[in-house]
Amino acid sequence: MKDYPINVFWSEQDQCYVADIPDLHFCSAFGSTPEEAVKEVVIANQAWLETARAAGEPIPKPGSFPTASSL
Repeated sequence: MKDYPINVFWSEQDQCYVADIPDLHFCSAFGSTPEEAVKEVVIANQAWLETARAAGEPIPKPGSFPTASSL
């Protein structure tokens, strides 16, 4: 299975970088650098998928949520 697209941006309000996975509702993480935010969201991605599988929830396919580059 291919990877989920990840968005990374600076949050002025939170004063940190935020990484999120639009395909996985509420799957996000933060860090003091873009690399740290991505590292943390990869961990959150694994936890999100494990939790959804354990609960019998559907798993969205990667790329099912439009990203800025696909608009």
